[in-house]
Amino acid sequence: MNLALLSALVIGLAAADEAQPSQNAATRADLTALHAAYEYGRYSEVLKRANARIDGGGLDEAALIELQMLAGLSAFNLHRMEEAERHVAALLRLDPDFSLDPFAVPPPAVAFVEKQRAAMAAELEFLREQRRQREASAKRAAEERAALSREAEAERRQLEEMSRQVTVRTVEKQSVLVNFVPFGAGQFQEGRTGPGVGFAVAEGVLAVASIVSYFVYGSFITTRTVPLDDRYPGGPDVLVQTGIPASSAGEAQTWRTMKVTTGIAFYAVYAAGVIDALLNYQGEVVTTRVETLPPASPRPSPPSSSLPAAGGPRVELTPAPRGSVGLGVGLRF
Repeated sequence: MNLALLSALVIGLAAADEAQPSQNAATRADLTALHAAYEYGRYSEVLKRANARIDGGGLDEAALIELQMLAGLSAFNLHRMEEAERHVAALLRLDPDFSLDPFAVPPPAVAFVEKQRAAMAAELEFLREQRRQREASAKRAAEERAALSREAEAERRQLEEMSRQVTVRTVEKQSVLVNFVPFGAGQFQEGRTGPGVGFAVAEGVLAVASIVSYFVYGSFITTRTVPLDDRYPGGPDVLVQTGIPASSAGEAQTWRTMKVTTGIAFYAVYAAGVIDALLNYQGEVVTTRVETLPPASPRPSPPSSSLPAAGGPRVELTPAPRGSVGLGVGLRF
């Protein structure tokens, strides 16, 4: 298709779109006039004008149904039965379920239409089935279009959200000295909570046990004073002895052993924690996360003002003197 033909097609479609409302208005005016003529009993005029309008084409289904009805009723009233049957058959083919209003149309005309409907029963049922299939197909097509529209909208929103996503990279410096702090400090710094809790609990229990053992063992140490006789003139009168009584020696030895053992175990666990922290130590820890920025708000447009700026030029209109025709224009700064 060349450019000239394409341009002509576009212009033709645009002209058809613009002419559509005027055509609909003209058709509605014709139908109103035909209804009025039918009410006045001018059946020959209605039949002639309706046939001419039907043959002219360019009608939608609703207008065509009204024209066929008016033509069929007019032919029936003129006793032109073949022509009436032809118009009623065309009417029923357009709308197989069409029926006349028995309060507005005489019973003979209603009976004539129903007789025609009975004669075309098989054909009308086939047309109804075709109409149901078309409606189902149109419904499926509408649902598919709606689903595609929703998918397109979801993709658009996803792309818009992705366009507002930024990657944030965080670099965390870690101190090597923290690895030598007891109670799992090195593990906690490295983000290893499980080992950190383990070392902290073990060292805490051993430290408490060692401190308690130290004070309990110290409680067994007593001091006593032994008086001396006068066999050593010039010597001390009493002798001060500090130690653990023989009756408590066994129990004191147990607490002393616990004190030493828990102290050694504490330092062993501490050393293990330091070694573990140093083996897993990293000078820098880099973390990356994705953040979504809020939608950008539109910039407010600067307020417009019709007033002249202060100190700016102004245009003044001065009427002409009385007795003359004219208008004076001045510019003041």
